[in-house]
Amino acid sequence: MDIPFKIDLAGKTVVITGGAGVLGTSFAAALGACGARIAVLDLDRQAADRVVAGLSADGVEAIAVTANVLERESLAAAADRVAAAFGPCDLLVNGAGGNHPKGTTTKEVLEAADLDDPALLTFFDLDPASVGFVFNLNFLGTLLPTQAFARQMIGRPGSSIVNVSSMNAFRPLTKIPAYSGAKAAVSNFTQWLAVHFAGVGIRVNAIAPGFFVTNQNRGMLIGADGELTERARKIVAHTPMGRFGEADELIGALLFLASEKASGFVNGVVLPVDGGFSAYSGV
Repeated sequence: MDIPFKIDLAGKTVVITGGAGVLGTSFAAALGACGARIAVLDLDRQAADRVVAGLSADGVEAIAVTANVLERESLAAAADRVAAAFGPCDLLVNGAGGNHPKGTTTKEVLEAADLDDPALLTFFDLDPASVGFVFNLNFLGTLLPTQAFARQMIGRPGSSIVNVSSMNAFRPLTKIPAYSGAKAAVSNFTQWLAVHFAGVGIRVNAIAPGFFVTNQNRGMLIGADGELTERARKIVAHTPMGRFGEADELIGALLFLASEKASGFVNGVVLPVDGGFSAYSGV
């Protein structure tokens, strides 16, 4: 993998949750290229195996570990598996997350007539279980892996946690209240945890991606004809750089936050990587 710069992670153990996703795969390749041993954690074991096969082909020491970020027992077993294979975790990347259609409204703005249209999912129709699933997947899906792996980091110099938040945490997007609220919780938790862990030498920061095409949002952004959807065109119009980000464009931020030498006094920050989206008011 062609990375923007290298940091020295030789002998370090890196755990990536959601490691078989588009962003997780890119993170794994970059950190592996810096000499780390990579544990790819994902609920989809076959997908994780494919990521590990690619890493191994590039000479990276890696293992695939099945894990459910919402189940403590699953994560405890994963932590034991990683420690047995590579030793204690040095860097945890909390990349697992996602949305759910029933936590999403059909329209951006409510009109009175919408309440009589059964074809629309309005704010009043949001399913509590689905909203809870989205919140849990993103927030508890960050908290529980941290509980499972951060204990191993205590007393290990240079230990660090990098969470994945979102620009939704800064400016909530229309239609996705559950996801926006959940990512706001991740950002807040990042700051809280940075303070809580400062005394035991674990830095905690987050990356807040802007708009990147992933397996989860592809259908919302790219139509069956391969063209941008109306919502995607609106997003691009409000991104000063005029395009979506590429997964590799998150790597510089990740390596910076992961490196004790580069960011040893950086703690509790949520770093936007958004092409200027958060800086543009729309006019």
